[in-house]
Amino acid sequence: MKPLIALSLCVACLAAPALAGGPVVVVEEPEPEVKEASSSSKGWLPWLVVPLFLCVVMCGPDGDDEGDQ
Repeated sequence: MKPLIALSLCVACLAAPALAGGPVVVVEEPEPEVKEASSSSKGWLPWLVVPLFLCVVMCGPDGDDEGDQ
């Protein structure tokens, strides 16, 4: 009787981990695509410099310096 209990105990201990978790499916992830930065960011400089230049030209000194008299 003891060998039957020992055998069934061994089978129970080995069977539980073998069936636990189900099948393992390995899925390969696609490689990420590396894209170059868009060249649209280079167009910001003229939009910032031209209005600044126009402001300096239009709002510059008037020539009516009272300290020179």
